[in-house]
Amino acid sequence: MIWLTWRQHRKQVFYTLLAFAALAALMVPIGLSMRNTFADLGLADCARQLADTNVAEATRQTCDAGFRRFSNRYGSLNLVAVLLLTLPVLVGLFWGAPLVAREVEHGTHRFVWTQGVGRTRWALVKFVLVGGAVLVLAAGYGLGMSWWVEPLTRAAHEGRLGVIVFDLQGVVPIGYTLFAVALGVFAGTVWKRMLPAMGITLAGYIGVRAAVETLVRPHYRPARTLTFPIEGATEAGMARGDWILSQGIRNPDGKMMAEDTRIMCPPGAGEAKGRACGAELGLEPGAYNWQLYQPADRFWLFQGIETGIFVALALLLLYLAVRRVRRIA
Repeated sequence: MIWLTWRQHRKQVFYTLLAFAALAALMVPIGLSMRNTFADLGLADCARQLADTNVAEATRQTCDAGFRRFSNRYGSLNLVAVLLLTLPVLVGLFWGAPLVAREVEHGTHRFVWTQGVGRTRWALVKFVLVGGAVLVLAAGYGLGMSWWVEPLTRAAHEGRLGVIVFDLQGVVPIGYTLFAVALGVFAGTVWKRMLPAMGITLAGYIGVRAAVETLVRPHYRPARTLTFPIEGATEAGMARGDWILSQGIRNPDGKMMAEDTRIMCPPGAGEAKGRACGAELGLEPGAYNWQLYQPADRFWLFQGIETGIFVALALLLLYLAVRRVRRIA
């Protein structure tokens, strides 16, 4: 079975490795260029300094200007990052969906099952070998993308917890890829034709990923809140890289007066204009800025939780797929 599985999938392995080599040839020079620019602008020191929430305002402004220069030069690469998010589902489409569906569609499974190889053994050997290969590829992809995207995440205010960049690096690509492949395998045992199985894999992957990202991820740990006055204060206590879930301006009684915004008036600005800071918004004396956020230092905790979710889903789907294989005529 091992030799047969290798014979069946060696072309897939070859073309997948070729695609990864081409991707590396394209991305490595860009990554080196970003890192050189990051070092030339002195942003590594800035990142360390801004990790201190009590950094001087002059230093903050100088560093923010450097980060803006870097983002203006390489900000367009965020579009490339969006395209790279599709790699796990592509592996699921072209590795997972055909694994069983192609065999059943072409009828080749009958030949194996009549040669003394049981259905369960056939399924487990294929699933383990293909899953192992996918695991190695996903680990390499995750490590490579962590290296490539690091300058972009350090330059972005939302840091590594930001949408898109969180999904590209660390260990979560392993969970996403295993889930995509397992979903494709399960879809192939239910619909038994390649194209429907691939369509269901794509729709299911997008649906589950979107649900976890928007509904589940913000609640892995209870979010923290930060408040600071609207006049004569800075965002003391807010570290660069924190993931802001919600923000706004509240009156002293806690009522939200304006969502997704904030006010930071210089000291005495209200007296100079003859009216209180934020009076045009109906703010009362003592109004304050409010933010709900996840701290940047929870990155690896969130990575571990999300990877565990998708690995568990992958194992469940593979278990269901084995049960379905036993019922195929």
